[in-house]
Amino acid sequence: MELDLRKIFFGIGTSTPHPAGKFTTITDVISSVLPNVYLFAGIILFLYLIFGGFTIATAAGSPENADKGKKAITNAIMGFVIIFASYWIIQIIQVLTGIPILNASSVNP
Repeated sequence: MELDLRKIFFGIGTSTPHPAGKFTTITDVISSVLPNVYLFAGIILFLYLIFGGFTIATAAGSPENADKGKKAITNAIMGFVIIFASYWIIQIIQVLTGIPILNASSVNP
């Protein structure tokens, strides 16, 4: 049995996978994470709408509680619109510059 020190210490002549796996560029990372961000934002929107509606429904004539519920609903919708708009802004920048910022086709599921 022969020991090849080059393979043992330096990995010469061996095939090793890329240390980052399928994420070789920042585009791959963003393209992989972004769908989960939208899913999470949708869930948070739904929960805030439920919370705001419940707060308004149980306000029992208290204008402070009704305003609290209205603010929760307004903030939830505004936050979701901001996240949704950011996606389209990135798409526009991508088209104008030709730089693939969101390149979902390069990420292997």
